[in-house]
Amino acid sequence: MATKNIETIISPKPAHFVGDGFRVHNFIPGTYPLTMKRMDPFLVLDYNAKFHFNGSETPRGVGVHPHRGFETVTIAYQGKVEHHDSAGGGGIIGEGDVQWMTAARGILHKEYHEKEWSKEGGIFQMVQLWVNLPAKDKMSKPKYQTIKNNEIQKVDLGENGFVEVIAGEHEGIKGSASTFSPVNLMNAKLKSGGKATFNFPENFNTAALVVEGSILVNGEQKVQTNHFVLFENKGETFTLKAAEDSVILILSGEPLNEPIVPHVPFVMNTQQEIMQAFEDFNTGKFGYLED
Repeated sequence: MATKNIETIISPKPAHFVGDGFRVHNFIPGTYPLTMKRMDPFLVLDYNAKFHFNGSETPRGVGVHPHRGFETVTIAYQGKVEHHDSAGGGGIIGEGDVQWMTAARGILHKEYHEKEWSKEGGIFQMVQLWVNLPAKDKMSKPKYQTIKNNEIQKVDLGENGFVEVIAGEHEGIKGSASTFSPVNLMNAKLKSGGKATFNFPENFNTAALVVEGSILVNGEQKVQTNHFVLFENKGETFTLKAAEDSVILILSGEPLNEPIVPHVPFVMNTQQEIMQAFEDFNTGKFGYLED
């Protein structure tokens, strides 16, 4: 199989706060060339790089807000987040856990630092990814998947480390999350000098975020902590080698190739559907959730 080479390496933009609990660098769609169309089906990637929050009796976070038309995926690297939504989903995700919320036809939710963790404070590090839904599934029933770290399927690389397969498939191991379209999402946790090879279809939009450490891609290009790698849509195979103990988030998905009409907090296929989403929200059709 042909090598999938790097198209560009992107440095993190200045951080900004989402609510008062998430200090994020936005890669998708805020950094060229990472538009929603280019990264289809991935709509948003916000990265809360390591940040120390002082202890607080009042948990920091984001209050009640709506979504329609996509899924939110939160990956915890350090710290704890508590989630509640109007469909009855919720729970606490801690280090290594994943929260996969399908907003679909409409949901209200809120997310805060977990109460006891908030009292102590500490280093907080998370990724939130928005995954688009196919048009035929945008008005499906909301759902919620809590994926604890001990439930995530892992590919053992021996002395090289291991790969956590959150969604999709790697080396014959299938991910724990169910998805509406072909999406691969995984954490490569490599020891210094450790190497892993990945294979994705040529047309899939593929990228990687260096969460910890630094890596060498295809034996040539070095990528530092907190940098984002966009791969070309040519070739299928690429190799990551850790220059030091490293954690790399890998995402690869088949483009939906459907119209994308975003008006945060909704992402639909037409402007009319966006207007309907606001009407449905304003008339209470997303349910009720106490702030």
